[in-house]
Amino acid sequence: MSKKCELTGKSPLKGHKVSHANNKQKRKFIPNLKNVTFKSDMLKKNVRLRVSNSALRSVDYKGGIDFYLKGVKSFKLSQRAKKLKNQILLKAQ
Repeated sequence: MSKKCELTGKSPLKGHKVSHANNKQKRKFIPNLKNVTFKSDMLKKNVRLRVSNSALRSVDYKGGIDFYLKGVKSFKLSQRAKKLKNQILLKAQ
């Protein structure tokens, strides 16, 4: 399973773990991902996505997955999220 957020596109970053003696060891900074089930009011179904904690907070702030997907740019989204966005935009018309 990919370690990438389906809504924001956040993925692991590379860097160094630096000790007090300034010794550097390679490490990965992994995003805080969670499997979350969102309820889509427009599509009248539940949507299960793997999202980061910051994306979850953004969805709550926007007022739900429908409003979040309407306002976000498509290049950040995964293929599944792009399909959901297109379905929501078609229902809104």
